[in-house]
Order: sequence, then C-alpha cells, then structure tokens
Amino acid sequence: MSKAVLAVVGTWLLLSAVIAFPALLPARWEYYLISPASVGLWLITMLVSPFVVCWRLRRWIAR
Repeated sequence: MSKAVLAVVGTWLLLSAVIAFPALLPARWEYYLISPASVGLWLITMLVSPFVVCWRLRRWIAR
C-alpha cells in the first residue's frame, strides 16, 4: 500500500471517528458537531482534507 493511500485512509478514519464518537469530545462540542451546518462542513472536509494531508506529508510520501 502506498504512503499516499495510507495518509488518505488515515485521514478519513480520523474524521469518521470524530463524527461517530462525539462522546469522546468535550460536552460543549456535541451541539456544534451535530448541527446541519457542521455536517455539511464535515462532508466538505472529507473531500478536501486528504489533499491537505498529502501536501503536508509530501516529503514523507516521496521517500
């Protein structure tokens, strides 16, 4: 498995864990995490963040 695929899958797993287990986050975040606007932003984040992570880890991926 290439490092880029590993970075993308890891990012998606982390984002999925945050939305799936809101009880692990501070209690005041739960309201904001479940609001309709936050869910839309989360979906956009699922699309954009793998590119950001790959750009940030480009040296590690290139090795």
